Amino acid sequence: MSSEIKIFSGSSSKNFAQSICDYIGVELGKSEVITFSEGNTFVRIGETVRDKDVYLIQSIGLNPNDEFVEILFWMDAFKRASASSVTAIMPYFSYGKGDKKDEPRVSIRARVCAESIELAGADRIVAMDLHSPQIQGFFKKPVDNLIALPVLCEYIKNMDIDNYVIVSPDAGYAKQARGFSRHLGVSTVIGDKTRKAHDEKAKVLELIGDVKDKNAIIVDDFSISGGTLVELAGFLKERGAKKIFACLSHILLNSKGVEKIENSPIEKVISTDTLVNPYIQDSIKVEIVSVAPLFAEAIIRIHNRDSLSILFEKLPERVINALDLKK
Repeated sequence: MSSEIKIFSGSSSKNFAQSICDYIGVELGKSEVITFSEGNTFVRIGETVRDKDVYLIQSIGLNPNDEFVEILFWMDAFKRASASSVTAIMPYFSYGKGDKKDEPRVSIRARVCAESIELAGADRIVAMDLHSPQIQGFFKKPVDNLIALPVLCEYIKNMDIDNYVIVSPDAGYAKQARGFSRHLGVSTVIGDKTRKAHDEKAKVLELIGDVKDKNAIIVDDFSISGGTLVELAGFLKERGAKKIFACLSHILLNSKGVEKIENSPIEKVISTDTLVNPYIQDSIKVEIVSVAPLFAEAIIRIHNRDSLSILFEKLPERVINALDLKK
């Protein structure tokens, strides 16, 4: 496999890509990204990829416009260099939030991005916890939408928590929250949340389920401002919850969001390393678990034409052993 597979990294995912290569046992491909003084991006492949299966690791995260455009240039460069196939590995796809036309005269941004990535040359896309599963339908090429749930559940099992429930911040995330509950063998509580504008402020109106004298683990796909998490944590405290934790697939907290979390009743926020977030580095309440082994296993299985189904259920033992689970 090592003589055929080629893994490269965009500028936003260098460490993540290196972790994937360490798991698989291959060298990270040589590449270069230059940003010129006027803002133009230039990419260069540093080795031959002719007739190779190429995997490009690049999250669209806290600098989404530049990171998205860079993906387009990489896809084009690999295709023009005669790669046999090119798979875009996007651990986090920021524009997944723009998945619908829910008001007049707006763009469905996720669809525009999907079409552009394919037109640039992507033969397959791998992401994690797309904001809405239907985003897969925006692509004509195969999409593997991995989930952080098995990795986060392994982390939760290693925490010293008893008598706890899983809490969904709203009805929209209830299905995923029940997945956590089934995996861990506990109950689900659902928040009734409303959001009136695009200001990232939400208000929790009610809870469906009992949290009195129980520990609570809030689960969600991402958080930017921390507002929903903090609001819900306060509401859970009012309803008699004891310790409160949060699990996120992607952590986009800004500096104000981190400050909110630090001053909130939340004991700890557990998330993954799908994107680089400098704001969380000094936080005493944020813990990161790497999903690089999960993505590496997916690449191996795609490359060997094997099924990825097991990665959505019970993690292979070698993936669990490779996880850096902190208590």
